[in-house]
Amino acid sequence: MKRQVAVLVGAGSIGQAIIRRVSAGKHIVLADYSEENAKRAAKTLEDAGFECSTIKCDLGSKADILNLLEFATGKGEVTNLVNAAGVSPSQAPVEEILRVDLYGTSVLLEEFGKVIAEGGSGVIISSQSGHRLPALPQEQNEALATTPVDELLELPFLKEINDTLKAYQFSKRCNVLRVMCEATRWGRRNATINSISPGIIITPLANDELHGSRKDGYLKMIEGMPARRAGTPDEVGAIWQSS
Repeated sequence: MKRQVAVLVGAGSIGQAIIRRVSAGKHIVLADYSEENAKRAAKTLEDAGFECSTIKCDLGSKADILNLLEFATGKGEVTNLVNAAGVSPSQAPVEEILRVDLYGTSVLLEEFGKVIAEGGSGVIISSQSGHRLPALPQEQNEALATTPVDELLELPFLKEINDTLKAYQFSKRCNVLRVMCEATRWGRRNATINSISPGIIITPLANDELHGSRKDGYLKMIEGMPARRAGTPDEVGAIWQSS
C-alpha cells in the first residue's frame, strides 16, 4: 500500500488545526511562502507524533504549485489537501491579493484535482468576507467559476478593482465558486472538496486586521456576534473534521 500524504498549504494556525485532525498515520507535506514558518510548524507537529516534510511554495506561482505537486506525489498518494494560505487587505496591495488568494487558489484546486487519491478530500479556507460582497451579475459569477485559470486575472471587472478589501472579497467569493465548479471533477475520483468561510478567527492575519485601519469594523463585528468573541483555529478544525 502506498504511503498516504496530507498536504497543507499555508502552515498557519488554522491549517495546522485541520491537518492534525486528518493526518494520523500519514505523511504531512507543509508548504509555505516562508520555509522557516513551515519548519517551525513541522517541529511542533513532529513533537506531537506526526511525520512531516517541508517545501517553500508561493501560492500565487503556478510553477511553485506544480513543484509542490511533484514533491507531494513523490512522497506517496495525496489523500488530503488543506489550503489555508493567503494575504489580507491590510497585508498586500490589490494585485498581490488577486494573484495569491484568487488565482493561486484556483490553480491549486485544478492541479491537485488531477492527482487526489480515490476517496480523498480537500478543504479551502475562504472567508465570511466573500459573502459580504453584494450579489454579482450571473455572468461574473460564471466567469469566476469557470474561466480557465491562466485567464482569470484578465477578467475586465477584476482589473477595475482599486481597493484591497474589494480585492479580498472578490477573491474569497471566487474561492467558493471555484470549489463548487471543481467538486464535480473531484467527485469523478470519488473525492470531495469543500470550502469553509470562517468569521473572525484569531490568527496572525486577523491580528493584522485588528490593529490596522479597519480595526473598528472588526471590533464592531465581534461585538455583534452572539458569543461576543472571535473564534479559534481549533474551532475551525473541529468544523472540518465533523463535515
